[in-house]
Amino acid sequence: MPENDKPEGDKRESDGLRSDGARSDKPASGATTQPLTREALAQAALKVLERDGLAGLSMRRVAAEVGVKAASLYWHVRNKQELIDLLNDAIMAEAEPPPREGGWREQFHAYCWRYRRLLLDNRDAAKVVAGRLVTGPNLLGLLEDQLDRLREAGFSDADAAMASYLLAAFVQGFVLQEQAPISAAEALGTSRREIVTAAGNRFRALPTDTFPNLVELADDLTEPDMDARFEFCVQRVLDGLAALLPQQEQSTESTAVSSDESSTADRTR
Repeated sequence: MPENDKPEGDKRESDGLRSDGARSDKPASGATTQPLTREALAQAALKVLERDGLAGLSMRRVAAEVGVKAASLYWHVRNKQELIDLLNDAIMAEAEPPPREGGWREQFHAYCWRYRRLLLDNRDAAKVVAGRLVTGPNLLGLLEDQLDRLREAGFSDADAAMASYLLAAFVQGFVLQEQAPISAAEALGTSRREIVTAAGNRFRALPTDTFPNLVELADDLTEPDMDARFEFCVQRVLDGLAALLPQQEQSTESTAVSSDESSTADRTR
C-alpha cells in the first residue's frame, strides 16, 4: 500500500508492519486470529452485516470480528466503500445459476426467483448490491452465464446486455420495496398483513361516488401476497424481453409461459 494511502498512525511494528517491511497483523488483546486476507475480511463483514445490518457495518466492527485493530484493515481495503465492494461479491458467491433446462424464459424466470431469495435470506443484501457494479469473480461468473444464455436465445448483443441489467435492477428494486417499512404502524409492532388488511377495509369504506375504483378493487389491491406480486412482475418483465426477439424465437417460447405461471402459482398458494 502506498505511503500516502496509510491511515494516520498505521506505521511500523506498532501497527502491524515489521522492520523488514512484512505485515504482522496483531490480534486485539485477548483475541486469536488467522492470517488476515481479503476473503477473511469479506466473511467477517458478512457476519457483521447479518448481526448489525448495513447501518451497523464499520471498519472497527469488522476488525473486531477477525481479532485485529482497525488500522490493520487498511492494508487490504482503502476505506469502508471498498469493504462493501468485497461484501457485495461475497453475497454473490451464494448465487447459483439455474440449470440450463427449458427455454431462455424458463431459465431467467428461475434466475429471478433465486436472486430474490438470495437477497431476502441475507440481511440488507439488497441495500449492499443495489446500484453497485463490482467486478469481483463471483459477479463476473454470473454475468458471463447470463449473457451467454441471452445471446444463445437470439437476443442482439445490445439487448442481451440491457436485459441482464434490467433483470438485476428489477429484482433488487422489488426486494428493496418489499423490505422497506410499509408504514409507521410497522415500527410500533403491527404486522404487515394487519396493515394491508386495514388498508383494504379503508378502501371499502370510501365513498363510491368519489373513489369507485378503489372500492371495487379493494380485494385485488390488498389480497395478493408478495410472492404473487413478484410472480406477476417477473412475467411482465419477461413478456417485455420476449418482444425483442425475432418472431421465430418468440413462438418457441410461448408454450412455456402458461406452465411457468401455473407452476409458480401452485407453489405460492
